[in-house]
Amino acid sequence: MDKSPLLPVPGFSVSGVACGIKKNGGRDMIVNAAERPATMAGCFTQNTVVAAPVTLSREIAHKGSCRAIVANAGNANACTGAQGVDDARAMAHRCADALGLPADQVAVASTGVIGQQLPMDRVIAGIDAAATALAADGWEDAADAIRTTDLVPKWHSVRAEIGGRTITVTGIGKGSGMIHPNMATMLGFVCTDAPVGPEALHTALSRAVEKSFNRITVDGDTSTNDCVLCLAGGAAGGEPIASDTPEWAQLADLLEQVCVSLAKQIVADGEGATKLVTLTVEGLETEADAVTIARQVATSSLVKTALFGCDPNWGRILAAAGQTGIGFDPEGFSLAFDDRVLVKDGTWQGALAEAAVAELMQGETYTVTLTLGTGPGSATVWTCDLSYDYVRINADYRS
Repeated sequence: MDKSPLLPVPGFSVSGVACGIKKNGGRDMIVNAAERPATMAGCFTQNTVVAAPVTLSREIAHKGSCRAIVANAGNANACTGAQGVDDARAMAHRCADALGLPADQVAVASTGVIGQQLPMDRVIAGIDAAATALAADGWEDAADAIRTTDLVPKWHSVRAEIGGRTITVTGIGKGSGMIHPNMATMLGFVCTDAPVGPEALHTALSRAVEKSFNRITVDGDTSTNDCVLCLAGGAAGGEPIASDTPEWAQLADLLEQVCVSLAKQIVADGEGATKLVTLTVEGLETEADAVTIARQVATSSLVKTALFGCDPNWGRILAAAGQTGIGFDPEGFSLAFDDRVLVKDGTWQGALAEAAVAELMQGETYTVTLTLGTGPGSATVWTCDLSYDYVRINADYRS
């Protein structure tokens, strides 16, 4: 899918360098630095098994202020015991020393293979190199450096006038496998020059994450390292944007736009994926019910393999919806692929309709709309197909 032009964020400098963690020799270390103390908000994995960098960055996010993020790819620093905790803190301290900052103002993130100790000699050298390479226009290098099995780097930028100020929001992300609601094996780093306090920023980020990264699935697995970190540096000037104001709503919308774009890019780049499918479920009593059913359908291996095979097997979709235990009339549902109706009011529309849908499914992107009643509750999620290559990629991941 198309990316926006990358916009530098006033008050921030970014870099991405190679330090030898990745086997392919590619970029694998980033530093993202704010010129002055920035407001910070974070959302993290819900997995019981949590990597050391997540524990450390949760502490930083709880304080609500941060000056820099240091992150590596190729090694998750997860399930690495006390040594992993020490290594995560060593990353923060080295970055702080390189930038002349307090160590408790540096957040840390890692992604890659679980259960292996970080090669700290390379990590330290990489942090030093990344600190030296910082630049206002370093976002593309940073987006490249956080990739693991991702085929392409992911970014999105937006800019708008809010309260007489020009506000920029730029985000980068990574993710391709182990992607599922409640975060996934993904990293997201978003920066803005908006002036905003910790509580207002956290509320806006949480809302954006719920509507984006928590509405995608590739394979139904969540990871140990997932985090989305947002820094607001305030370089746009003026008084802080307060919660529940029109200006806050505008800023929250910008954050959501960036997060939704990054989330959709992750699904489009899902391991082995050939299709990005938007799934909308409507007609339920509540949005929560619609989200539950949409996630179940989007995660179903039988549905996802049918998407790969371009097979309009609507029985699989209905069966997946029924697994949730949420009540609806199975005799009255409707199902459409873009504007091509396959089932209407519980009645299959025939071989010609099915052939038209099968033809549509040959494309790389389309929308599936499942209507289960007349209630106000609706939700949209994004999924991809499940192909032969998914098995190959994950069978070979550590070899």
